[in-house]
Amino acid sequence: MERHEKFVYMTTAPVYGLVGRMAVPTMVTMLITAFYNMADTFFVGLLDNTSATGAVGVVMGVMAIIQMCGFFFGQGAGNYVSRLLGQERTGEAERMASIGFFSSLIVGGVIMVVGLTLSEPLCYLLGSTDTILPYARSYLLIISVGAPCMAASFVLNNLLRFQGNAFYGMLGMGIGGLLNVALDPVFIFGFHMGVSGAALATVVSQFIGFLILLFCCTRGDNLRIRLRLFHPRWSDYKIILQGGLPNLFRQGLSSFSTICLNLAAGAVGQDPAIAAMSIATRVIQFSFYAVLGFGQGFQPVCGFNYGAGLYSRVKKAFWFCIKIGTVLLTAASVLEYVFAWELVSIFSTDEQVLAIGETSLRLLCISFPLIAWTTMSTMLMQTIGKVFSASLLSAARQGLFFIPAVLLLPRLFGLLFGQDVALLGVQIAQPLSDVLTFVLAIPLTVQVLRSFGPDHIQK
Repeated sequence: MERHEKFVYMTTAPVYGLVGRMAVPTMVTMLITAFYNMADTFFVGLLDNTSATGAVGVVMGVMAIIQMCGFFFGQGAGNYVSRLLGQERTGEAERMASIGFFSSLIVGGVIMVVGLTLSEPLCYLLGSTDTILPYARSYLLIISVGAPCMAASFVLNNLLRFQGNAFYGMLGMGIGGLLNVALDPVFIFGFHMGVSGAALATVVSQFIGFLILLFCCTRGDNLRIRLRLFHPRWSDYKIILQGGLPNLFRQGLSSFSTICLNLAAGAVGQDPAIAAMSIATRVIQFSFYAVLGFGQGFQPVCGFNYGAGLYSRVKKAFWFCIKIGTVLLTAASVLEYVFAWELVSIFSTDEQVLAIGETSLRLLCISFPLIAWTTMSTMLMQTIGKVFSASLLSAARQGLFFIPAVLLLPRLFGLLFGQDVALLGVQIAQPLSDVLTFVLAIPLTVQVLRSFGPDHIQK
């Protein structure tokens, strides 16, 4: 489509079908993103080394920081880009896209330097034990090298999605994800690289995915990424901060919460507990990423129509996503609860890891359907520029509620019921946080929906 044709399509096509067409590629993309880490956990688990499996969980904190960088600049620039395209201001949209992309490369370079020079203290900070450290450090050193391209890939994927061209994002991320799954056994077992091979497979596949995404930005009606447009001003970063702050909170606190989870699990259950909690988190994240992708399909529809003043279409799309998301997460929760043991056993054969992981996964499933409401609410607020409310919700689930819970509940349970029950405090921290975040999201979302007036076409 030409750019004006895209504007007409995004603001006039039937809402349900439009959201579906936007959502399917983004759901596939997010599921593939989940595959990156799940593939490493699976193949490393075949080494039958609990410490190596725990190392992948430890370095999840750094992966979350890299994703935070990519989603911060990608969502921050992309939200604004979608509103600009809704107002047919293409030149300004192209400039903002270039600023977001090159900024992520620079910050990714900083992450690389920190990871390479401070790998050992960083591993301990991330919750590594002495036995996990050698594996975690090997994994971290290689992952750090790929940080710039990994961060920039998330930016490109988000920019393509906010333009209504999520298929291109799916193409780049999809090929990278499949390549990662194929390379893991080659490097880990074929070249006898162990956990380092898993990291190398991730970096190589992410780099190839990055090149594909960059090429896709030169095709069709996509905004071009141009170095000559990279002349950022403070006002540009203020806009990016407003649009990306919720992701900064969500991903940043996700990294910090992973550290807290590893520390809490290691204190009461050592390496098996760290490995088990890592596996349970990965399994539940796979379903969460599907709904997150569906919500990301909603965002360009929301941005275009909000920018055009078509508020009734925004509300219609929002309620559609709430219904679909709740159904998907409820179905996933039932299946994962019933087959918890089988799912955890895919990644480990250690009996202690299996027992802890099964209980952890089932507890996570209890509150899991509530995440549909909080996720869609956050994306609605983020896309229309309700920075405070979106940031508050993003910070709540993995930060404001979870971090105090995971640090305090194990101690409380240990004092009240004995150290044998202390691990349960770690396991129920996330479900409790999900419930509290859902309660917080209800009044915030209702207030935003009531603030929408009648449709008013922007000129």
